[in-house]
Amino acid sequence: MLLLPEAAGPMDPAPTTPSRPPGSIRRTSSIDTARPDGLRGDLFITARARDLRTDLDGTASVVGEAELDARVDGTTRELRSLVTMPALPALDLLIGTVVGPGFRRRLADEVPREQEVGSLLHLLLDDLPGAALVSGYALQRGGALEDLEPRAASPEGSTAGAAALGVRDDLCAGWAHDATMMVTIRTRGAIPMAMGPPAPILEPPDDPWSWHEMPPLAPHAMRRRRRLDVLPSTAPETAHGVDVHFRDSHMDADGAESVVHEYSVSGAVEGVEGRVTAMAARARVLPWMECPAAVASADRLIGMPVGELRTWVRREMTGASTCTHLNDTLRALGDVTVLASALDNTDAGDTPGV
Repeated sequence: MLLLPEAAGPMDPAPTTPSRPPGSIRRTSSIDTARPDGLRGDLFITARARDLRTDLDGTASVVGEAELDARVDGTTRELRSLVTMPALPALDLLIGTVVGPGFRRRLADEVPREQEVGSLLHLLLDDLPGAALVSGYALQRGGALEDLEPRAASPEGSTAGAAALGVRDDLCAGWAHDATMMVTIRTRGAIPMAMGPPAPILEPPDDPWSWHEMPPLAPHAMRRRRRLDVLPSTAPETAHGVDVHFRDSHMDADGAESVVHEYSVSGAVEGVEGRVTAMAARARVLPWMECPAAVASADRLIGMPVGELRTWVRREMTGASTCTHLNDTLRALGDVTVLASALDNTDAGDTPGV
């Protein structure tokens, strides 16, 4: 196991979850990826999501919930089974699809309305490729990638080491050509191991409604969790504040959970179409010292209608100035107008996220 603590990124995980402001709505989601049949076995995915409205008097009410359970081939990443709540028969057409590149396009083709209405089920399905990709970290931590042990160094400037390991540079800030990750792969023939800090418990003890319920995380499992708070506007058609938190974590064989990636994002969205008027990201935990360079990309969203973010971010925010995990966090802001409608229109109904 190749460790490079001197090249680590920020190690400042959020210590807890902020209080729910009166008159706000909170969307939370979690995706757990476990391998009960061994690290080389299939991925068993359990995902949950919930929308919770907090009234002006502090009363909490659940206005939407969704769940899914999936099994993904541990080698090919093909989707073997999928059960969802609410049930959508059209999702059966996704069986056999690789949970990776092209999955979101197939999802949009089969159930386009789910993205249009910003459903909780769409959030979970859209996030599956990212969660499945990150789950590979558990293989490295568990020592299941023996074939990636350090090899002979490649000549300076050569890409042979990277090619042998099946990776390419400039995918994101952390994988930039001259960043720690790619330099190490080229010169030492191995992917270095990132070790994050212990994961603080995010659920505050005085608020049982802060997050939806999640099962205990199994050894060698990964958890991806998101929180999006949409804050009340001060007047009709004025800005809604948004407060976002994202974390990937890993549970080791001894039951210790550590953070792998973590971002917080704050901003404002205003107008009927929900145009972004402010946006800033903070890197809390990232593997390598070059990774935080990606946070500057968040302000590219200013001026954009949130309804276009899912497709625009995926199309335009690529390369070494960005981060895959930050991009997915920003894409999830596409649901802000759906949540804001539950605050601005008391007759909008009780199911914005179903």
